[in-house]
Amino acid sequence: MTLSTEESIEMFGDINLTLGMLNKEDIVNKEDIYSHLTSVIQNTDILDDAIVQRLIYYASKDMRDNNMLREIRMLAGEVLVSLAAHDFNSVMYEVQSNFRILELPNEFVVLALAELATSYVSQSIPFMMMTLLTMQTMLRLAEDERMKETFCIALEKFSKAIYKYVNHWRDFPYPRLDANRLSDKIFMLFRYIMEKWAPLASPMQTLSIVKAHGPTVSLLLHREDFRGYALGQVPWLLNQYKDKEIDFHVTQSLKQILTAAVLYDIGLPRSLRRSIFINLLQQTCRAPEPPVKENEMEASSCFLILAHSNPGELMEFFDEQIRSNNEAIRMGILTLLRLAVNADEPRLRDHIISIERTVRIVMGDLSTKVRNSVLLLIQTMCEKSYIEAREGWPLIDYVFSQFAMFNRNLEKPVKTNFHENEKEEEFVRETSLEVLKTLDPLVIGMPQVLWPRILTFVVPAEYTEALEPLFSIIRILIMAEEKKKHSAKESTALVISTGAVKLPSPQQLLARLLVISMPASLGELRGAGAIGLLKLLPEIIHPKLVDLWKTRLPELLQPLEGKNISTVLWETMLLQLLKESLRKISDVAWTIQLTQDFKQQMGSYSNTSIEKKFLWKALGTTLASCQDSDFVNSQIKEFLTAPNQLGDQRQGITSILGYCAENHLDIVLKVLKTFQNQEKFFMNRCKSLFSGKKSLTKTDVMVIYGAVALHAPKKQLLSRLNQDIVSQVLFLHGQCSQVLGMSVMNKDMDLQMSFTRSITEIGIAVQDAGDQGFQFSYKEMLIGYMLDFIRGEPLDSLASPIRWKALIAIRYLSKLKPQLSLQDHLNILEENIRRLLPLPPLENLKSEGQTDKDKEHIQFLYERSMDALGKLLKTMMWDNVNAEDCQEMFNLLRMWLVSQKEWERERAFQITAKVLTNDIEAPENFKIGSLLGLLAPHSCDTLPTIRQAAASSTIGLFYIKGIHLEVERLQGLQEGLESDDVQVQIKISSKIAKIVSKFIPNEEILMFLEEMLDGLESLNPTCTKACGIWMITVLKEQGAALEDQLLEILGTIYHHMPVLRQKEESFQFMLEAISQIASFHMDIVVVNLLQKPLPFDRDTKTLWKALAEKPASSGKLLQALIDKLETELEDDIARVEAISVACAMYEVISMGTSVTGLYPELFTLLLKLVSCTLGQKMPTSPWSRRRHVMQQGEQQQIPDPCRSVAVWQHGVILDIMEQLLSSLTSSSENYRITGTAFFSELMKEPILWKHGNLRDVLILMDQSAWDSNATLRQMAIRGLGNTASGAPHKVKKHKQLMLESIIKGLYHLARTEVVCESLKALKKILELLTDRDVSFYFKEIVLQTRTFFEDEQDDVRLTAIFLFEDLASLTGRRWKIFFAEEVKKSLISFLLHLWDPNPKIGVACRDVLMVCIPFLGLQELYGVLDHLLDQDLPRARDFYRQFCVKLAKKNQEILWILHTHSFTFFTSSWEVIRSAAVKLTDAVVLNLTSQYVELLDREQLTTRLQALRQDPCVSVQRAAEAALQTLLRRCKETSIPL
Repeated sequence: MTLSTEESIEMFGDINLTLGMLNKEDIVNKEDIYSHLTSVIQNTDILDDAIVQRLIYYASKDMRDNNMLREIRMLAGEVLVSLAAHDFNSVMYEVQSNFRILELPNEFVVLALAELATSYVSQSIPFMMMTLLTMQTMLRLAEDERMKETFCIALEKFSKAIYKYVNHWRDFPYPRLDANRLSDKIFMLFRYIMEKWAPLASPMQTLSIVKAHGPTVSLLLHREDFRGYALGQVPWLLNQYKDKEIDFHVTQSLKQILTAAVLYDIGLPRSLRRSIFINLLQQTCRAPEPPVKENEMEASSCFLILAHSNPGELMEFFDEQIRSNNEAIRMGILTLLRLAVNADEPRLRDHIISIERTVRIVMGDLSTKVRNSVLLLIQTMCEKSYIEAREGWPLIDYVFSQFAMFNRNLEKPVKTNFHENEKEEEFVRETSLEVLKTLDPLVIGMPQVLWPRILTFVVPAEYTEALEPLFSIIRILIMAEEKKKHSAKESTALVISTGAVKLPSPQQLLARLLVISMPASLGELRGAGAIGLLKLLPEIIHPKLVDLWKTRLPELLQPLEGKNISTVLWETMLLQLLKESLRKISDVAWTIQLTQDFKQQMGSYSNTSIEKKFLWKALGTTLASCQDSDFVNSQIKEFLTAPNQLGDQRQGITSILGYCAENHLDIVLKVLKTFQNQEKFFMNRCKSLFSGKKSLTKTDVMVIYGAVALHAPKKQLLSRLNQDIVSQVLFLHGQCSQVLGMSVMNKDMDLQMSFTRSITEIGIAVQDAGDQGFQFSYKEMLIGYMLDFIRGEPLDSLASPIRWKALIAIRYLSKLKPQLSLQDHLNILEENIRRLLPLPPLENLKSEGQTDKDKEHIQFLYERSMDALGKLLKTMMWDNVNAEDCQEMFNLLRMWLVSQKEWERERAFQITAKVLTNDIEAPENFKIGSLLGLLAPHSCDTLPTIRQAAASSTIGLFYIKGIHLEVERLQGLQEGLESDDVQVQIKISSKIAKIVSKFIPNEEILMFLEEMLDGLESLNPTCTKACGIWMITVLKEQGAALEDQLLEILGTIYHHMPVLRQKEESFQFMLEAISQIASFHMDIVVVNLLQKPLPFDRDTKTLWKALAEKPASSGKLLQALIDKLETELEDDIARVEAISVACAMYEVISMGTSVTGLYPELFTLLLKLVSCTLGQKMPTSPWSRRRHVMQQGEQQQIPDPCRSVAVWQHGVILDIMEQLLSSLTSSSENYRITGTAFFSELMKEPILWKHGNLRDVLILMDQSAWDSNATLRQMAIRGLGNTASGAPHKVKKHKQLMLESIIKGLYHLARTEVVCESLKALKKILELLTDRDVSFYFKEIVLQTRTFFEDEQDDVRLTAIFLFEDLASLTGRRWKIFFAEEVKKSLISFLLHLWDPNPKIGVACRDVLMVCIPFLGLQELYGVLDHLLDQDLPRARDFYRQFCVKLAKKNQEILWILHTHSFTFFTSSWEVIRSAAVKLTDAVVLNLTSQYVELLDREQLTTRLQALRQDPCVSVQRAAEAALQTLLRRCKETSIPL
């Protein structure tokens, strides 16, 4: 690894720091230091020489320091050896300097030398001679065991280094050295150790010698003079096989010696070789303990070396040893042979026959381990072509025999370890199967071994599981031979020969391969292999089949390519192939033999397997093809009398006789009749019980008749059906149902099942016959039987298949003539539905099963029963040509489709899906609207099964009508309904609705909506939401075309409103539906709603609001209402219809409907309506709210146009003004009031003065200000006052006119609102005028204003005070003295109302005092008034005393005026004012001079204060008491008696 300059500097600094740490005596951290140094040195290309030298010094020193821990010394040695990569000579010098002659060295010095020799062979060899000479002088000095071990290690590594040099000296960079001199020294060292140390060595020392033994002997073998001595030491090595700990190293040394012997082509003595064979075999076959894995591998490697050098002798040894019965030895030898064969040693191929014979010796061994080893060896031999044509077949036969032995061995009784034996046998079986799977039949010599004897394994049942690889082998052989045949000049085709092996007959092969082909439909490779093999064997089966199979078999194989096919279809295809083949062969004897071969295979398969079922049918088909009637007759009789030979006697004989009847109906019926007459079933049954044989029962024969009818030729069936088949079945059933000669209801399930099966097959047979004129006279009777069976089943369990089978029978019977009536159909269907749908949930049904198998069976019955009911309903519905009848039958499911129990809904929908899907031909006038409304919402039901079924049914309805939808897209959407996410379900349902809604027939929309509204009332929340979405979607798509049905639709919706109101979400959907309809037919909807009686009920109001909520249609709605209102008000009379429109407008506009574009017209009409209805009794109590109809409508979007024109388009207001101007001069007082009120607000908008005709309005306002109607006067005065804001210049221009009209209002004392409006108007106007402008009216205004300081209305008092404050600025010189006098008179009001109940008035009084005090020359009082500006107001008593103290010093006259005016306020209606008046009196009395005190009306004052002491207000009482005390005190001070 190359380091950059910066990295090098950093690394050298790190090493220098480390060296500094090594110089210290601390040994604790040296272990980590040396570990770190080793890593750094090994990963660095270049080291500074000075650093290297220092590292060598410290490492050598610590390595030799006996006081150091052994671990540190070892690590120091590793560092020293690592440094040799940077400076080998310095390291070698350092080590050699401590390795001196005749001086026992440090053990770590020796180890360092040894490590240098192996790590740096090329550099070490030149120093090796000196090292060995020195070491030779040291051996005698070594007495310590550890030192001896160290020298042995050194000998081992020196020998390895020299061995490498001897064999690869050309690769070394210097001239060749004399290796003999080095080996001489090695020999002397080795001999000394073997002679002196080995005999007395301890176990650890022996291990060191063993490790050195192999490398040393390997080195010495290259010298002929040392070879004898070296080989003489091998027995010592073999004698060390004693302990597991040392065995591996012994074997390793032995492997090195054997490798060297091969390298130098040295032949080992025979005795030594045998000794090696024996010892190595013991290492691989050690018992009872298993060998160590590493040692076993090394021993195996040794055998491979021996197999190369002495294969013949090794095979002789193996042959000798394997004859022993020792399991471990046999397994070991077989494993070694397998390794040798797998190594593909060329010299071993000369001994193939020896290997085969060796294997055959142990073929009789019953040990599973040995058998398994034999199989693995055979597998390897086959792979490597170690099979000889003459001797190889027994090996292949052995593989098959081991496969078949599995069942035979398990059948033998084993007292103990059964499960262990089973596992071992299974392992052998798997191994043999694996051998067959990997067998390459085209390996050299293998075809001659296999063909044709391989065919012997096809037919026996014990090889069934091995047929897949067997078929593959045979197919490869035949195809290879075919290829060879076409490429060669002469044919070399395989021909079945007759040798020692008995080959199967063509019939046996055909029978076996046909039956085995059956599982191909399930995807089993064995079946596909069988049919593929048939394709290659037509000549072997029968020469006549070549052309037929050449055409038919490729067609037969085609459906199997890449997929499974229906088992029934595949079975039919195979049976058809069999029929055609037998017809082609047309050989009675051949057919008879095939029949016998089919019979012989009966025991080869289980009764429940598809192979066995096919075998019965194939046997029946073969009999049907046989032209020998006598043979057929005899076979049928044999099967009837001895059915147990068929396995499952009922299924077997039913299939055989059924298929046989295809060509021999007369024979079969005749033999059956004879059998019935001859056999007495009861006695027969008793005999069979005693004899142990099984015979046929009446129920068995009943089933046979059904099968015969099913397979009988259709032309012959109908003529014999009633007399020879149905009557016999009924007769047998009647006999089985009798007890002591009396007919009873038999609950025997087997009897019911057999009878039902027979009737079903008879129904199918009659239907297949296709004779439309045939009248089946037993139809109603048989259906009655089936219904009785169903009624007899419990309603709380599902343990028997009676329901399922009976439903199937009814379905087929219902198709037959004569046709049933509608009522019969309804009765049958209702009976069956009520017997299946109310069953408990599936999980509850399954819980009755005790085992998992029972539960699976119950689920199977459940699924089949529901499927059968669905098919029955489907058959009965769609076989009917009357659409209404179809609807009637489907209606039987309605109550179940909306059941509150989800398992009942699930069943109903699954049945519905079956009824409405898959190629249905419905009557032309079949209506889907109602069904669509019923089914579609359940696409969002609680269970995924319901959702899927609902979607399938919905889509199916359109296919029924011949409407082709987007199939792929709908299927993709339907799959998404599996999701449990409700939002996903709703989204998918909505998408489906959008796709299909445009295809709903227009004339069926009403029915669809009725169902949807019913769903909104009754379904669960999610389905309700789906109802709403579907309803809205359909109305959006088809709403424009509903004009003819509109009134009916609206009536239906109104009818559902009371119930839907209880469900908020449903109600909202209903409202949205109304809105959707209105978007297409607004006028009709409006007229319809206006017909509702007044006052509007809650539902009608809600409908108006719902229509207004839609921005897209709210404008159209409002325009329609405006047009309607305009029509109603043409004669200025407000009838009920006009009021209805206004009520509707209120509901519409209250929802925030924008009226911007319609505002002028709407506003005018509404004001006109208001004026027309003033004073009238309204038909609705909330009419007062209608007068403010505009308030909410524009509240959220735009402010009131009368109050903020700047925000809105003034053009709208101008339009309104123009239309309403006439209202100001209207003869209708109410209309004048309305117009004046409106214009009074507009007067304050400057923009309207600029663009509008408000100059004329001003004149009209002035005139109205003198009107006798107080409300009109108030509005007019307000308008005059607002002129100050809208047109200030007009105020100056018309000041006289305006002031006179407004001042006149101050005298209207009967109406406070007029006075208040006049005060406000004066305040606005006076702010724009000067003292000269108002000089003429100043005194009148001041005097009138003062009269309202004590008004009971807060607004009047406040406005009067504000106005008085403004008048202070308009006094001028002329009115200054007058105003000062008025201030003196008003001072008491201002002071007392500082504590007015209305805080605003208190603030106003403070401000007016500030303004008015200068008129009295009392500026010194500002300091006292400033206290009123504090956050916390002073107490009234304190303030008044401070105020009066200041005032007394300045002007006793004003103080006296305050006193004289205070009496009036003692009787004020406000407690606060009474209290303030008493406190002010107290302060005044306290500060009056003696002169004024004498002027006091003491008696009157005392009387008033005494009365106030009884005031209900405590504050007034206390203030009065305090004032009395003050009065007494002042009177005493002035010596005035009270």
